[in-house]
Amino acid sequence: MQALLLKISLFFCLAGASLSAMASQPDPIHRADSLFATGDQADAARLYETAIAEGQSPTDGMLLKLASAYERQNDVPRLLYYLQVYFDRHPDDTVLHRMNEVARANNLNGYETDDLNYFYLFYKKYGIYFLLFLLIPAGYAFGVLIVKLVRKEGVPTRQKWVLLFYLIGLLLFVNLPEGVQSGITSSDRVFLRTDPSAAAPVAEVIGRGHKVNIIGSNDIYLRVFWHNELYYIRRDNVWVI
Repeated sequence: MQALLLKISLFFCLAGASLSAMASQPDPIHRADSLFATGDQADAARLYETAIAEGQSPTDGMLLKLASAYERQNDVPRLLYYLQVYFDRHPDDTVLHRMNEVARANNLNGYETDDLNYFYLFYKKYGIYFLLFLLIPAGYAFGVLIVKLVRKEGVPTRQKWVLLFYLIGLLLFVNLPEGVQSGITSSDRVFLRTDPSAAAPVAEVIGRGHKVNIIGSNDIYLRVFWHNELYYIRRDNVWVI
């Protein structure tokens, strides 16, 4: 009996010591913050990325610190990747122009301040307000239609078609931009193929750091929009935003 009590006591002592040791170790994020504050941005970036890979959701501060760390290391693709992730959360003209400047200086495509990017910026910033504005006439028209049906009044066919097309347009506005993702090429040689197959012809070879718009997938291939053409890229060659 005494031997059993001794073993139990020893177990709890060891467990307590292990918990104390774990508690004494700083959190990886706090360690990374400390390293970043002392100027060791490379090690800080590794700790941040390890935490993200383990399931930690990156904060805005982490994204900006990672962008800063890779800018100091002259790793332009990773700098643009973290700026793009930040931009998706907080669409802003300043971030968009910064990405465009960095991309132009390094001969990278896809970051142009063109109509598509500005539409995306507008949608991210004001889409919810524009949607509410569109819902008001749709709700009114639908309500009038219901009242007429309840009263058994005739509804002109033209009005039905107008309401139908309006609702289809509203549905497209809600879903189309959300169905388009962006990605950044992560390999030095990325093959743009005409079909989702390793045997398909290679239309172009691009390097690391270019931004592509992703509009679908097929097995291990992503369907991307590049220079107004549709191509296929292996999924493992792209950092999906």
